[in-house]
Amino acid sequence: MAVQPIVIYGNKVLREVSEKVDTINQEIKDLVSDLIDTLKKAQGLGLSAVQIGILKRVFIVDLSAVDITAKLKVFINPEIIITEGEIEFEEGCLSFPGIYQKIVRPAKVKVKALDVDGKPFELEADSLIARAILHEYDHLEGKLFIDYLSPLAKTMLKGRLKKLAKAS
Repeated sequence: MAVQPIVIYGNKVLREVSEKVDTINQEIKDLVSDLIDTLKKAQGLGLSAVQIGILKRVFIVDLSAVDITAKLKVFINPEIIITEGEIEFEEGCLSFPGIYQKIVRPAKVKVKALDVDGKPFELEADSLIARAILHEYDHLEGKLFIDYLSPLAKTMLKGRLKKLAKAS
């Protein structure tokens, strides 16, 4: 379909909770196609519909840039079943260009969702894919990776965040 502009921090839509997809129709398939095109151009690891301004419970994860065996995965109406452990790792976000911070997240996740054809699936993941799934899932809930930062880290980023918010 088409590359869409990525919503940058400061835009209120990033704090909205996304709506469940009732039917996987052509509109949703086109949305997934737009997400794929946009993610490839941005060279990111994941992208949620809200990051292109659409409040639908859809995201994609594509780790092929860091793992040649990885395949792009589509998650529609995802539900986190269980998380386990925790691990700290540097994280960024396409809605926060140039900002990377160490974030503590669960080390493992089990998620269920629908694929682009409406088929249900479950996936157990750890490492980077678990982090990407949880990061994108948070977007659907209106939660951002900066919400995990310590007060000190937030204070240190305050100026950069204000610049992003002004530009959006």
